[in-house]
Amino acid sequence: MESCHKVVSFDDELLIRVDKYDNVLGYSNKYDVHAGKGVMHRAFSVFIVSFDGEVLLQKRCKDKQLWPCFWSNSCCSHPRKGETYLEAAHRRLNDELGIDAHLDFIYKFDYTASFDQTAAENELCAVFVGFIDNKTKFQINKNEIETIEWVKYNEIDQKIVNDRTQFTPWFLMEWEHLKNIDMFNMYKDENSSSKAVGVC
Repeated sequence: MESCHKVVSFDDELLIRVDKYDNVLGYSNKYDVHAGKGVMHRAFSVFIVSFDGEVLLQKRCKDKQLWPCFWSNSCCSHPRKGETYLEAAHRRLNDELGIDAHLDFIYKFDYTASFDQTAAENELCAVFVGFIDNKTKFQINKNEIETIEWVKYNEIDQKIVNDRTQFTPWFLMEWEHLKNIDMFNMYKDENSSSKAVGVC
């Protein structure tokens, strides 16, 4: 597995403040929207799934301000000022994993989660799913990710039962929703129409 060390996250990058209906209220930097109890802003989560019934999980970098060394979904971040959810999701797949893939929007939800007394997530989060071959070559950005692991779809629940404290709160919420969707029937045609493309 190849790796790189690209700086792709900045405390002063402008994120999009919204209400729970996704109406834009303004723009603030990343540090400010996560400080204290947080200010609601747009975010996204991507679940990369293999045609063999596996989900790509990532362990977050130890230097992350929020939930360092926690396991989470394949990729997550925020649209910046001027970006759509989908544009940001494609950018971040490249930034973190060195790939791109066809992505399908699944749903959107809002949540809050406090990490400690100094910082929290307060997000309106769009969730996407993309299918790729599990032999796809990744280039892991070690500034963002400690490691990645393909996990069988039907083994994720057991990992959560064994120790849910190892996972980010948004992943746990998203998985509760996604596991009830028969994604493999929904995307049965993806095998012939969707291919991952290395771009890092």
